[in-house]
Amino acid sequence: MINSKIESLKKDIASHESVLVAFSGGVDSGILAFLAHEVLGDKAIAVTVNLHSFPERELKAAKKLASDIGIEHKVVQVDELSFPQIAENSPNRCYYCKKEILAAMNKVRKNHGLNFILEGSNSSDLASYRPGRKAIEEAGNIVYSPLMELDISKNEVRQIAGELGLSVADKMSSPCLASRFPYGEALTEEGIKRVDSAESFLFNNGLQGFRVRDHKGIARIEVSPDDMLKLISMKEEITQYFKDIGFSYVTMDLEGFRSGSMDEVLWKQHEI
Repeated sequence: MINSKIESLKKDIASHESVLVAFSGGVDSGILAFLAHEVLGDKAIAVTVNLHSFPERELKAAKKLASDIGIEHKVVQVDELSFPQIAENSPNRCYYCKKEILAAMNKVRKNHGLNFILEGSNSSDLASYRPGRKAIEEAGNIVYSPLMELDISKNEVRQIAGELGLSVADKMSSPCLASRFPYGEALTEEGIKRVDSAESFLFNNGLQGFRVRDHKGIARIEVSPDDMLKLISMKEEITQYFKDIGFSYVTMDLEGFRSGSMDEVLWKQHEI
């Protein structure tokens, strides 16, 4: 089944003749870059848009993965905080951010004479709040989502990555750092850097599945239940470091790690 999915992806990507892969360095864009490079060679390039809210360690990881794959890789800088619709951090922030990301990628696409932008939304994304999807749809047929079109789920994506031997097969998703702030709380470069430093500290100390949410200077750390005792055992080092970089208080969320927890308030409002 997985091999047939891989062959379908290869055939689909090859039919587009020349592509720019929207490349975050995660598992979804990783398999698209790998297969695009395999079937299209130098008619495929990978482009990473570097934002304030894109973690530095993720940019380094994206560069390494592109190098491992062998695909040409370009990094484009976009100052998302210069756009009020993004910086004000409304529930539609991702829509406006995705529009700017796609606009930057489209310039590169045109400059290189490429036909399409391939992006890594998969069929499992339909089950979560994804306002950025609207921007993709509005871009028309220039932007194409092979994983979604071929009904490939996140679990299948990981199986494909494993079959291809990609190092990111088991890599956890890493949404942009803007998702660590409550909607309506303005995004600042200082605040984003603080969260980036806090999460890098936890990552460098062996934690994997976690988020550091910033509530006006109060750090709410989400970790998997299996890591809660480890987090508590490191409480003095974590508290000291977090306060040194600007947090006033440091807390652990007893519900544990869950992707998109800042969206929970939106569902509650919808229920009301």
